[in-house]
Amino acid sequence: MKRVYVLAAAGLCLALAGAPAFATGIAPGVYGGLSYPILQDDVSSGTIYGVRATVSIVPMLSGEVFYASSDLGDAEETLGGIAYARDGYDAKAYGLNVMLGSTTGMGFRFFPLAGIGKYKLERAVDEKIDEVGYNIGLGVGIGATPKLSLQVRGELNLVKTGDTSRKFGNVTAGLSYSLLP
Repeated sequence: MKRVYVLAAAGLCLALAGAPAFATGIAPGVYGGLSYPILQDDVSSGTIYGVRATVSIVPMLSGEVFYASSDLGDAEETLGGIAYARDGYDAKAYGLNVMLGSTTGMGFRFFPLAGIGKYKLERAVDEKIDEVGYNIGLGVGIGATPKLSLQVRGELNLVKTGDTSRKFGNVTAGLSYSLLP
């Protein structure tokens, strides 16, 4: 499995190195928002923030590398009439999204996205999850100028944890600046 990550990272680096030769747009950006655990009683919602770099390959297809950091909140559980506090996760992720359409340019745009990444979830009590995760979502881009774009996204993240999974819903807003037209 590690070989797949190495090959994917090498391919992405080669694609980004030659990006100006074939890309119709390169747009780095930052984002932040809220992350909500889905069907999990042992953690509560928290914040998420990160950076993205989008490469528009053709007008209807874009690739995006991302890094995300999330601080999920503590949760209280009651077992046998006794309340217990559980630490939230400190989550880090990096990966690649593919989007139909472009995220930059003038006007209003919708773009569906899907991706894969490496997710690391840690708690203070020595619980560590270091697994592959998948995400799917829908974004809206609003181009205020030809170079600057505001993006609002809703995503569902699924992190595989053996026979089960951890699921999170993320709502983010961010800004991207196009380096190429």
